[in-house]
Amino acid sequence: MRLDLLAALSGILIALQARANGELSHQLGNGLQAALVSFGSGLIIIVFISLFSPSIKEGIHNLRGAVQEKKIARWKLSAGMLGGTWVAVQTHIVPLIGVAIFSVASIAGQATASLIVDRIGLTGGGKKLLSKRRVAAALITVLAVLLSVLDRLDASNLSKFAVFLGVITGALGGIQRAMNGEINEYSQQSFTTSLLNFIMGTTFLVVLLIVMILAKRIELVPLPSGPWWIYTGGVIGVIYIAFSSTIVQHLGVLNFTLFSVGGQLVGSLAIDILYPTDGVQISAYLISGIVMTYLGVIVGGVSSSRVRKPATPQ
Repeated sequence: MRLDLLAALSGILIALQARANGELSHQLGNGLQAALVSFGSGLIIIVFISLFSPSIKEGIHNLRGAVQEKKIARWKLSAGMLGGTWVAVQTHIVPLIGVAIFSVASIAGQATASLIVDRIGLTGGGKKLLSKRRVAAALITVLAVLLSVLDRLDASNLSKFAVFLGVITGALGGIQRAMNGEINEYSQQSFTTSLLNFIMGTTFLVVLLIVMILAKRIELVPLPSGPWWIYTGGVIGVIYIAFSSTIVQHLGVLNFTLFSVGGQLVGSLAIDILYPTDGVQISAYLISGIVMTYLGVIVGGVSSSRVRKPATPQ
């Protein structure tokens, strides 16, 4: 199979994960518990893989040495907590606004956050000047969010807040990707970076869940019996990591990003059409917003290809 099609498929996996986690949250009535089930199952899988992977063990050794030599700050190892936050919010708001609008909102947040993390040098590669094209790309994606929900401006405040949370969640994802970039620079093994992310994210979700239970804000409920696909969020996350870490080495960051985002947007739209969440409707505004979002990614990608060298993303 062609690598560009595989990159697009990896984007579709993100949309599928959002739908699976969202439905699990809807049936549980508890987004935090659903996030822990998704993240925890992914952790179990990648830990099992680690037991038989010398390269992951080598990456752990490399990263431990970098921390001891103070080449990387310890707090940056907590990037997985942002991933845990991403999944927790994702599972809560996808049932409210659907996969497509969540995808558009989160991509807008990522585009905006990327400007900030590059400017302050969070990735460890030094500060980068902001090009006009990248700023324009971020503005386009933000406008795409507004266009996507234009027919919902008179909807409930809950729906509006969910879209806002989608943007914030995307921004956190952009920051996490930047922190992972520096972690990966020292681990030199993308799956080691992913293992650390799953450990930190799962730990964060467990602690948060315990706090919420003790505060009597939520209660654990029995897991639903099905359908089976609502439990695939963790598996999809691991498969996505395997796809992205391999394909990007051949396609480069720019092409991988363009194809994967395209797959995510088209996939999320198809999911909302074929198997929508309750109350979600497809409108011309949403379709136009998806087209505009992809335009923004292309504009930003062309710009970044001129100023940055390809590196393995997380």
